[in-house]
Amino acid sequence: MLTTEKEKRESTEFYKEALEMLNASGCQYMLGGAFAMFQYTGIFRDTKDLDIFCKSSEYPKILKYFASQGYKTELTDVRWLAKIFHGEYFIDIIFDTVSNICTVDDSWYERASTGYFADVPVKFIPVEELIWCKIYVQNRERNDNADINHILLKYGKNVDWNQLLFRLDTHWHLLLAQILIFQFVYPADFHEIIPKWLFDELMKRANEQYELPPPLEKVCRGPLIDQTQYQVDIKEWDYKSYTIKTV
Repeated sequence: MLTTEKEKRESTEFYKEALEMLNASGCQYMLGGAFAMFQYTGIFRDTKDLDIFCKSSEYPKILKYFASQGYKTELTDVRWLAKIFHGEYFIDIIFDTVSNICTVDDSWYERASTGYFADVPVKFIPVEELIWCKIYVQNRERNDNADINHILLKYGKNVDWNQLLFRLDTHWHLLLAQILIFQFVYPADFHEIIPKWLFDELMKRANEQYELPPPLEKVCRGPLIDQTQYQVDIKEWDYKSYTIKTV
């Protein structure tokens, strides 16, 4: 979090320079994180990092371009994250999640919204994908439920709910839980924002769970939303960790 006027001025200069360089590089990217939150909610957070999203085929080009301009670069985690450093400020280049769930593909670019940030023309990740990414962040140290609620409150009438259900179809429980939290937090607003058909569909799925036999294997899906607090289940209580199957 930035606290001084000097830091805020420096951060704005960094954002502007970095975005202009990204545009000059010819690489495809979209803004996410705090800046996508600002686009969809109007909530602005001073931060020292710039979150950009791109396909996995794009991040090497971005790293090489910034390295050629004298920036320090780092492939932090080959599964999902790279970084670019400029003094105390940095860029997070995100192309997936650690569990390989929210993989950036061409449809993100096709559905991205456009606008300006720091007076630079940019694309923002689609609101549905922003929610999709955030719904898996439910750690004790950081929980994005409130972010999602604010997105729904301020931009929910523009959400493509079919697209969001498509993204979360495998993990629909999380979407139902988020909707119930939204109902609790905003009892005067949810009627006009959350479609009744979606609520009915998810509640139908929840009821059907009681009609099915319990799984033979004891699986804990907790690590998908909190990578630390559910370790006891895997390490001591003999639950199997839920993993994503890739083709």
